[in-house]
Amino acid sequence: MSSRALYFRILGYINRYRSAAALAILCMVVAGGVDAAMMRLLKNLIDGFQQLSTGQQELWIMPTVLFGLGLLRLGTSFTYEYLSAWLASRVMFDLRGEVFDRLIRMPAPFFDRSSTGVLLSRVTFDVNQIMDAGLNVLTVIVRDSVLSIGLIAVMLWTDWRLTLFCLLLLPSAAVSIRVVSKRQRRLSRETQDTMGEMTRILDESLGGQRIVKIFGGMPYEAGRFSTANNLVRQLHVKRNATSSMNSGFTVFLIAVAIAALIYFAGLRAQEGVLTAGAFVSFMGSMMLLQQPVKNLSKINDQLHKGLAAAESVFAIIDQPIEEDTGSREVERAQGKLEYRNVVFRYAPDSDRTALDSLNLTVRPGETVALVGPSGGGKTTLVNLLPRFYEPSAGQILLDDVPLMDYRLANLRRQIALVSQDVVLFNDTVAANIAYGADAVDMDKVRAAAKAAHALEFIENMQDGFGAMLGENGVRLSGGQRQRIAIARALYKDAPILILDEATSALDTESERQVQAALDNLMKGRTTLVIAHRLSTIENADRIVVLQHGKVAEEGRHADLLAANGIYARMHAVQFAGGE
Repeated sequence: MSSRALYFRILGYINRYRSAAALAILCMVVAGGVDAAMMRLLKNLIDGFQQLSTGQQELWIMPTVLFGLGLLRLGTSFTYEYLSAWLASRVMFDLRGEVFDRLIRMPAPFFDRSSTGVLLSRVTFDVNQIMDAGLNVLTVIVRDSVLSIGLIAVMLWTDWRLTLFCLLLLPSAAVSIRVVSKRQRRLSRETQDTMGEMTRILDESLGGQRIVKIFGGMPYEAGRFSTANNLVRQLHVKRNATSSMNSGFTVFLIAVAIAALIYFAGLRAQEGVLTAGAFVSFMGSMMLLQQPVKNLSKINDQLHKGLAAAESVFAIIDQPIEEDTGSREVERAQGKLEYRNVVFRYAPDSDRTALDSLNLTVRPGETVALVGPSGGGKTTLVNLLPRFYEPSAGQILLDDVPLMDYRLANLRRQIALVSQDVVLFNDTVAANIAYGADAVDMDKVRAAAKAAHALEFIENMQDGFGAMLGENGVRLSGGQRQRIAIARALYKDAPILILDEATSALDTESERQVQAALDNLMKGRTTLVIAHRLSTIENADRIVVLQHGKVAEEGRHADLLAANGIYARMHAVQFAGGE
């Protein structure tokens, strides 16, 4: 996207609050005009002293005019600065909300190829940078352009010949800005990427701090962070050096102009063309012109930092979200599942298939255990059910209706998930159990906790159901976290249940409690169980052995043992020396 298109897209967010923006711009214009008017009054004030001394002019007029202008400057300055801050906060609020809303609706493959740290940087750091290309740039352009134009007008009114001499230096400044702009855009884009990389390293190192400590990875992580941090530092120095060179060159041109002007203005004064007041007003305007010109020369750096950030943020906003073209809705599905010739590849151009023409039917209320060697397709099979991924070929049906025909939210309301890697939120116990519900029904929460064998330890916590769990339930044991997850699935009361290694990481006592809770959860539900510990699925209605993305065997536990096939060999290996 071109710089022009990017900038106008940013202005589109400001345009939502056009009344506040228009008032802010008006106040900027008035403030700039007042500053220029004061420089013009300086001539009248100095040249008018002789009239004051002879009584030809009232003494109160000039102070009154200056007081009025000062009061107007105070009011307009406060108004535009307040409105600018308000607009910046609103635009950042809108942008962050839009990016977050987009992110949570992205399909699973997007997150497979994206770093969490980089995405965090987009939502936090990059959105702030966009304001440099949006409101801050707009403020400088309006305020300093009006002041510059006003001061140049005062100079032209005072002595147009000297003013034209000053303006001859403008083409040199324009060439400097143009040369610098391309370098600034490149450096700014590299800075955004490096900040994202540094945030990713932070996220990984802090999130995995136990592994880092136990395996002695502190020096390695410190080295990774130092490399990224140093690159950010170098880019920051390069960007500021480029901006300073451009700004310094502009100030140098102004200094040359002032030196020449003092000489020529002296000649004009000797000729009697310039009065003392006109000379002071002209030189004052020329000196005051330095700051807005300097600000305008620096705006290039701000603009390209913001545009580089806008590219990355809008790239997320423009990503396609999960496809949701279905229109069918059901209050509660019966729970019949059917996989018809399903093929799936994680990479469209890959020759390796995770599922290869798989066929499987699950009856309503049936418990089917999925077992087999790693890479056999167990997790892929269940991930296709809530449409985290779409089949490369074939169809999946729920109650004889293709999944694509259901509204996505309605389809997922029919499914509950309990996995080995439990996800809990830094919220209350009750909020975690009733997660996703419009309102928390405490009676239902308590019943779910009781059925999940979690009521006792919850009530023993200091604040009971109101206790905060910490980040991902850090204050709970593994078994307690699993039972909270089971209570959440019980609260949802979905007709289809996915159990993904729900007991594999637990000790014997915790497993006993969790398994009792799972027995309550599985009653009357169509259940898909992924298991490596075969002792946990011996009572399943059916066991399906997956190998190389296909159904290799299926049947009840005893029948598969008698068949002396893959399942029997897996069972023999696990129980050879006692489980």
